Amino acid sequence: MIHVKWDREILHFPVPPPETKLGKLRTDLAEYTHLPLGSFKLIHAGAVMKDDSAPLTAYKIRENSTIALIGGHSLPSASTPAPPARPQPKVKEPPTEQSTITAIRSELDRVRTTLAPDVDALVNALTPSAATTASSPTSAPTPTSGSTPTQSFSSTAQAPHFPPNPTSASYTSKPTSSDHTRLSELLLQSLLRLDAMHLAGSDWPEARAERKAAVREVQGVLDRLDGAWSAR
Repeated sequence: MIHVKWDREILHFPVPPPETKLGKLRTDLAEYTHLPLGSFKLIHAGAVMKDDSAPLTAYKIRENSTIALIGGHSLPSASTPAPPARPQPKVKEPPTEQSTITAIRSELDRVRTTLAPDVDALVNALTPSAATTASSPTSAPTPTSGSTPTQSFSSTAQAPHFPPNPTSASYTSKPTSSDHTRLSELLLQSLLRLDAMHLAGSDWPEARAERKAAVREVQGVLDRLDGAWSAR
């Protein structure tokens, strides 16, 4: 089975044949959900699935894969009267590589300071024993008399530490599915915003590298959230 996360629901479908095109899956989902065909996006492993002519194998869809369905708002009907004309907004300056990098870093900083601490709180609430173990101090060896004290360094890589968020969630009881869904949707929206940022081809290698690293980090937070929720 493959799983499709749509708003607060999780839909389950048989795994399509490997040669099935993405467009066929999109059409099937539109018919099942009664959503307009062009009103939603499909995301798998942090990437937007765009090419409807590509087979599902190109997106590594397999047994137990999870696809996020984002959007789905009804499109305006043809009979809807046109809104009154509004003054034309000022033309924005085209983005530069530096402005794009700034936007990427701003989005990543928002995840680090608001969403990542909330994910930490939820994960710790689901696995309190792991949080207790992680916070327990390790006693340093006491040097013998006359010996020269030496420092010992752990060879284990430390996980990224995010600064505490004073407004992050705290759980006095076990987190609910609504808590998980809210954080999951916010992280998916962040991935969508990163995906939508304009990059001017190969002329912006630094911005491209920044976005790739940001997507990897946000996807890692989402994976940690989903992993803890699945293992609860």
